[in-house]
Amino acid sequence: MSGKTTFTMIKPDAVANGHTGKIIDHIIEKGFKIVAMKYTRLSDEKAGEFYDIHRERPFFKDLVAFMTSGPIVAAVLEKENAVADFRNVIGATDPQKAEAGTIRNLYAKSIDANAIHGSDSDENANREASFFFSAFERF
Repeated sequence: MSGKTTFTMIKPDAVANGHTGKIIDHIIEKGFKIVAMKYTRLSDEKAGEFYDIHRERPFFKDLVAFMTSGPIVAAVLEKENAVADFRNVIGATDPQKAEAGTIRNLYAKSIDANAIHGSDSDENANREASFFFSAFERF
């Protein structure tokens, strides 16, 4: 059974391009409730820890550099079938392949600067939310 929460992060490119408010509005209009939100900036250490699963991949250093290049907005969202529904809302990783009207179709510039992160499983949603919000368990 799918969970009721997911995690998202508005990435540095979307924040720098002034899309934060529009993306938050888009999320709310799609029926998600924001139960926690934080505007912050990742250190190299924290970005490396968050993306540790990719540490051995060739793009890891570039990913960490990108994610530390500016502030991000981390949020925990709530809705029935949250993970799957949110993945549909954000669209494909490559904005050129993202369906019209999805967040990445509207606000991403490239496969690397793709505006937003969304958890890919209930387990990862819980882990990622707990990474940013120590009191996540109450949600």
